[in-house]
Formats: sequence, structure tokens, C-alpha cells
Amino acid sequence: MIVTYAEIEGFRNLSGISFVPDTKYNIIVGANAQGKTNLLEAIWLLSGCKSFRGSKEKDQIRIGGDKMVSRIKFRNAVREQKIELSMTRSVNSQKTIMLNGVKQRGTRALFDVFKCIAFIPDDTELIKGSPEKRRSFIDMAASQLNPLFVVHLTKHSAVMAQRNSLLKDIMQGRCSPDTLQVWDKQAAHEGALISYMRNEYVRRLNGICSGLYSTISGGSETMELEYRSNVYKPEDFDKPCGSAAFEQYYQRLQDGRDYDIRTGTTHSGVNRDEISIRINGVSARDFGSQGQIKSAALVMKLAQAELYMERSKDAPVVFLDDVMGELDESRQRFVLSMIKDMQVFITTPNESALLPEIKGRLLRISGGRITEITDME
Repeated sequence: MIVTYAEIEGFRNLSGISFVPDTKYNIIVGANAQGKTNLLEAIWLLSGCKSFRGSKEKDQIRIGGDKMVSRIKFRNAVREQKIELSMTRSVNSQKTIMLNGVKQRGTRALFDVFKCIAFIPDDTELIKGSPEKRRSFIDMAASQLNPLFVVHLTKHSAVMAQRNSLLKDIMQGRCSPDTLQVWDKQAAHEGALISYMRNEYVRRLNGICSGLYSTISGGSETMELEYRSNVYKPEDFDKPCGSAAFEQYYQRLQDGRDYDIRTGTTHSGVNRDEISIRINGVSARDFGSQGQIKSAALVMKLAQAELYMERSKDAPVVFLDDVMGELDESRQRFVLSMIKDMQVFITTPNESALLPEIKGRLLRISGGRITEITDME
């Protein structure tokens, strides 16, 4: 998968951005707060994923501006395609998504066509951050392989919003506890499917991470990932996700119903899951060194790219946002060896911090505008 053209206007501080990327390396150079990461983010959003910064949509339109537009042309193994995302500043922040000239109802269709992997400095939060950070990463990565996962996540989120609203009404005596049953059945169905999908993805991710981490540590350390369901035991996943699994999930909700009513929120299910990450058999979050945490986060992202490559004829587009300059030479070479068949966009304040063999199209950016485009020799 290769981006062949990019155009961005009014996204954060960006203005008048248009360029033809190199098929291999694109090095975006500039001082802090000049728009380097904004450029990557504007393209990333065309994958259908939420901002890798976790920012709100209303903040993506330039201050004082009325509209933002991000559009690309890209080529996959079959043909060239076009994606355009635009948003106007209004009460509803109207967003329009066009895929090959056809208006889309939402971002779900983009999951099937444009795939990106982003490496950012905050990736260490995958290891040392909250369980929600790890769940979000697994959900996003698994959705890239199977867009149907997004459907189940969306349904489950809607069901849980309704359930939690009912819990508050029941707690205040405005309705009967019996009204929960219909929502619990739906929550059990969607939650079970999500649990099984997460477990399968983590299992496959672990198989790749263990080998990559052994390589990056010179064979001196081990890394293990394990999905810890709030409902199921590891051996439960040996059975198919069918009526018994749905019933088990439903029963877990029933067991905690009284407590949920007293507190007005749900305490059981996929929103309480954890992904355990261990280095040398102990928790990386609690006992990992800074170097181990950085290496583990890097390996998880590389494994995400590797899994996608296994499932697709197309390589994902890779974004390295101020990451390479923070890695020593051996780790930079390790990353390059893993992404050698992918189109890469690299941001850095200083191109001399990169390995000399990283040559391609260099874009200098200042004040939200590209001031120079040259091909490195």
C-alpha cells in the first residue's frame, strides 16, 4: 500500500499542504510545533481510526478557520483509490467522508481500504499506562484485521450506555430491575464475541512479540502477552463462542447486578479486561526498566504490522513520529529491517539523527507549510 498524493488544508495549523510522497522513505523535518505530527495525523485519520493523539474532532479545525480537508490517493495491490475527509466548524461539526467519490455514512468503510501503523512517543503507555490503553490498542489493531470487530464494539458500547443509564434509574427507584434483562442478554452476546476476538488477537500477537523481543534483547530476555478476561478463564477459550459462552457472560452480569444497581454502573465484562505484559516472567508495568518498556512497546507495534502483513497482500503505511531519533543505532536498524517493505513517513527535528541509509523525499515544514521538498542523495 503506497500513498501517491496527499493534500491537506485547515487541519490544525496546516495550510496549503500538497506533495507526492516517495514510495519508500518520507522524512518530515521541522522544529517543534511547526506541524510535523499534524501532517501525519491528518493522513492517519483517513484509515478510519481515531486520532492517535486522542484529540477531539472539534480541535482538528484550525483556530479561526471554518473547515479542514485531508485527501489522499493511494495504490494497493489492485488499483489506485481516493479518500477525502472534510469537516466544517458548526454546532454539529459536520464531517464528510468520500471514498472514490462516493459519500460514506461513517468511517467503518475506511478500515477495509487504507491501513496505517503509527509509532509515537506515547506508545510506552501501552506498557505502563492504564488497562484501557491496552484494550484500546488491541481493539484498534484487531479491527484492522477484521472490520466486523468494530460492529461488535459499537453495538456493545451502545448497549452498555443504555444499561448504565437504567442502573441509575433503578438506583433512584424510577424503574424495575427487571428492565435490565433485555439489555443484559444483548451485552452478553456482544461481550462474548469481543472477548473471543480479543483473546485470539492477543494469542497471535504474543507469538510474534516473543520472537521479536528475544531478537531486540539479544536473546537475554523474554516477553509474554496474555489476555485476562473479566468473565472467562483461559481454558474457556478452548471451547467455541456459542450459547454456553453467552450464558456464562450473562450469568456474570447477573451475579454482579445488585452491586451494579447500588453503584449505578457496570463492573463486569469486557470493559474490565486486562492484557498482561510480562518481561522475564514479571509485570513489565510494575517492574520493567525504561529501556525494557520502550523495547516492549516498539515490539508490540512491529508485531501489529507483521500480523497485518500476514493477512494482506498489501503492506500498511508506517508513521514514525519523533521515534527514530530516540532509538540507538542497533534499534533503528532493527526497526528498519522489520519495515523494509513498507512506505514510511518519519518526523524528526533533525535528519542527522537518522541512520545514513534512510534516504528518500525530505520535506521541511515551518508554520504549518512545506517550505522545501528535496530528494536525498
